[in-house]
Amino acid sequence: MRRFMIPVLGALTAATVLSVAPARAQSHYSGRHALGPENCTATACHFDVPPGTYDVRVLLGGNAASRTSISGETRRSLLPETATEAGRSVARSFTVNVRTPEGEPTGPEGTPGLDLTLGGSAPALADIRVTPARPHTRQIFLVGDSTVCDQPGAPYSGWGQQLPQYLRSGLSVANYADSGESTVSYLANPALFPTVQPLVRRHDLVLIQLAHNDKTTDEVTYRANLEKLVAGVRAQGGEPVLVTPIVRRWFNADGTLNNDIALLVNGLGVDQPAVIRSVAAAERVPLIDLTARTKTLVESLGVEGSKAVYLYNEERDNTHTSVHGATVYAGLVRDELVARHLVPEGLVRQD
Repeated sequence: MRRFMIPVLGALTAATVLSVAPARAQSHYSGRHALGPENCTATACHFDVPPGTYDVRVLLGGNAASRTSISGETRRSLLPETATEAGRSVARSFTVNVRTPEGEPTGPEGTPGLDLTLGGSAPALADIRVTPARPHTRQIFLVGDSTVCDQPGAPYSGWGQQLPQYLRSGLSVANYADSGESTVSYLANPALFPTVQPLVRRHDLVLIQLAHNDKTTDEVTYRANLEKLVAGVRAQGGEPVLVTPIVRRWFNADGTLNNDIALLVNGLGVDQPAVIRSVAAAERVPLIDLTARTKTLVESLGVEGSKAVYLYNEERDNTHTSVHGATVYAGLVRDELVARHLVPEGLVRQD
């Protein structure tokens, strides 16, 4: 990871600004100038900007050694915890999607504007600048269910909620995954695919992971719905990517996950990951086989070790992931995006 060393004098001056109460920016932001630390307190920032895509550049550090992470909007992880030596500063940047509703598409609207929260074991924000992203900044749209979405409350987290922290400035995540959705409901609900499709621009990626809630969807319908989603993305000039679902933590006696519950074979006997793989091959769509990747990982962790990836300890939940698990699974998605040349390696963080 490239490290930017910047004289600490400027950082200390900016840090003084951050100790005062935040002042709201102009309610009709023109986008002609950068919004800065006058919009921040020592622990959070609010920028009164309209929906859109924004580049955020931060300067981290100060007199003491620090460790700073940044989250935003509905609990999205935007920047991983970053260590800074005492007397040094480090510049980092990321691109963030601001929308209404700010989290799940069928959830509450949330707070207008862009909200950022400082975390980490010893946070220190010296400076921040927010500007509109360039007009053709590429976006990664996420179409999925509760295992992908921006979960509104702890301890839950979807892998799409953790994915932004792995991306550098110039690539944003627009997470339109929604709890409880199947391929049937995602196509039918006006707040879901009918809303997402017109937003997709040429060369945007659209990652599609829908299976967990297609419990009574027959194979013909399931296949046809996946094909409709693919065609709808392509009609906009976007690039669809089919993603097989994360496994459920449901072990056999021999320590494997080779059973219908874990591997998403629905109540009608439809092997959903197999159908997704088949559609990807037939339609010549890139495939991220997250079922295979998560199966390998969960089996390697074993019955006890895999509990921390899911919410077994907190909720006896073997389907939904913890923040830790969602972060690990988001890392698998990042790796697949790079390996399949869907995203340039220079636009992802490896730490």
